[in-house]
Parts: sequence; structure tokens; C-alpha cells
Amino acid sequence: MTMSTTEKPPYLRYLLWAVGLVVLPLALQSLGNAWVRIADMALLYVLLALGLNIVVGYAGLLDLGFVAFFAVGAYMFGLLASPHLTDTFPWIAAMFPNGLHTPLWAVIPIGAGLAGLFGVLLGAPTLKLRGDYLAIVTLGFGEIIRVFMNNLDNPVNITNGPKGLGQIDAMTIMGHPLSKRIDLGFIELSGVTQYYFLFLALVLVSALICLRLQNSRIGRAWMAIREDEIAAKAMGINTRNLKLLAFGMGATFGGVAGVMFASFQGFVSPESFSLMESVMIVAMVVLGGLGHLPGVIMGAVLLSALPEVLRYVAGPLQAMTDGRLDAAILRQLLIALAMIIIMLWRPRGLWPAPEHGKALPNHKEAA
Repeated sequence: MTMSTTEKPPYLRYLLWAVGLVVLPLALQSLGNAWVRIADMALLYVLLALGLNIVVGYAGLLDLGFVAFFAVGAYMFGLLASPHLTDTFPWIAAMFPNGLHTPLWAVIPIGAGLAGLFGVLLGAPTLKLRGDYLAIVTLGFGEIIRVFMNNLDNPVNITNGPKGLGQIDAMTIMGHPLSKRIDLGFIELSGVTQYYFLFLALVLVSALICLRLQNSRIGRAWMAIREDEIAAKAMGINTRNLKLLAFGMGATFGGVAGVMFASFQGFVSPESFSLMESVMIVAMVVLGGLGHLPGVIMGAVLLSALPEVLRYVAGPLQAMTDGRLDAAILRQLLIALAMIIIMLWRPRGLWPAPEHGKALPNHKEAA
């Protein structure tokens, strides 16, 4: 079987994608670091969407509290990489006179493990719940975590309450903090550009893990539970353990994203982990295409970048109304309208998963 002259070989397509992803931050950097920051946040949301896709897209468990795992990872790194603990607890300051500066190779496994543990704790009491009931319980879990972060400053100051945690260390790779510029001679890499490459590496590894999970026996078992849990149980699938595994695996991605977010921002507070964030992450998965990795990535990139792009649309529209409409409210209205139009136009998502089975021909056609 020969390849047509118009069709590009797969490796060439992958090479073009790789070159595009490497060149993108360098091109955006010439327009200003603000555009690179948008690309960085888009990659973080891709990481979150990939984690939620395991729970919602593969296993069919509607989780509206996914931002809780994001918060757990962010606060964990904030406590281990800021002066808050040493300033608050003298015995910790005595043990670590130079402060807590946890390295990259340690914080990622710790963040993933701690968030995975919280995911199992969330999944254990919800094993018999489905649909709307599961959504309400997970929503409550996300709000509980946010309220705890907001109030754990009394009687013992652990999270610093609504003031948040500041002075968080930047990620350090081989002794080089990513917040410092690198001069390569022909080009300078700013801190946000260096974070872009770190986030991109994590997204690629996460996408590979998700792809392997999807094609594994575990992934097929999750999809069987999603389609019909009773039939899956009748076929001998251990639905209890697989649901817990889905919650735990998805939460680990949220924990890693939280670690990266805290390091990137240098500051975390409960306001960053509101219910609206969970809703937006769910919207990314649904809008892109449930259970389809390319669609989920597309949905995350579009919904994370769209609010920033619409800033340039909302401003002129506000000026046309002589300032009677608030720009922030108008921007949210435009986002909502865009989402409604897309879901009416593509009910299964922008890039849905291909249908694996088709209806068999009827007996007359077969005859």
C-alpha cells in the first residue's frame, strides 16, 4: 500500500506540531509577556481538563468539585516553598534554619500523591451515587475545601486564611530558578517562557498517560461503567475499585497543576479556587468532546484563551454604550453566548470521540 503524494507521513505531521509548540512562546514573547502568560495558563487548564476527563469522560462520574484537588496541590506547595510555616511555627524554623525550599523532583510526587489521597477520600462515600446526586456531593466537597482554606488561620494559622500565601519560591531546575531570564546569545528567554516549556513537558507526559490508560483494560472497564454500570458489574468488573481509581487518578493531575500554579503565580488564596473554576473545567471537557483527548485539549485551550481575547471585544462594546455596561460582565456574557452557540452547533463537542460501533444492516438488506 503506497502513500498518496498529497498525504503527509505521520511523523512529518508530529514534527510540524513539535516545531509549532516550541516556536509559539518565542513568537508570543515578541508581542509581550502577557501573551506568553495566557499560553502558560492555557497549558495548566489543559492539565486540569485531562485529569477531569478521566473522571467524567472515561468513567462517566460527574465531578463538580475538581478544583478542590487543584487547591490541595497549590496550598501544599505554598506551605513547602514559602516562609509561612517557618514564620508561624518556631520549631519548624529551628529544624530548617534556611527555610523550606522543596525541590521540583519532590514536590510533583508529593502534590500528586496528596491530591490522589483526597480523590480517594471523595470517591469512597460516593460509590453508590450517580448523576445529579454525585454532582451535588462533589460540588459540596469542592466548597468545603475552599472554606477550610479560607478559615484555617484560627486558632492555629495554617493557611493564612483569606490573606493567602505569598513569597512562594519559583521552580528550580538544576539550580536555576525559572523566574530568572536566560540569555542564549541569539534570544533571551523570559521567566514565563521557561515556565511554558515546563508546563508543555508535563502536558505531553500527562497526555501520554491518558492515552495509555484509554487503550488499557482499565480504560475499557471505565468506559463500560460509563455506558452501563449494572451491565459492567454483571460482566465481573469491580466497579467499586475502578471508581476509586478514577477519582484518585484524575485528582493527581489536579494536584500537579496546583503545584505548578502556585509556583508560577508566587501567591495562592482561596479566591482562586471558586466554584466557577470547577464549572469552567467541566465545560472545557464537555465543549471539547467527552472522552476524546484531542477534543479535551482543544476545549481547554479555547475556553482558557477566549476570556482574554474577548477583553479586546468587550472594551469597544462598552464604549459604544457610553460605559453603561460593565466590561467584565459583558465579557462573561459573550463567553456564555459563545458556549451556547457551540453546543447548539456541535452537541457532542467540537471534536467528539469517533463512534466505535454502527448499526447492523437489517435482515432485508443483508438478504
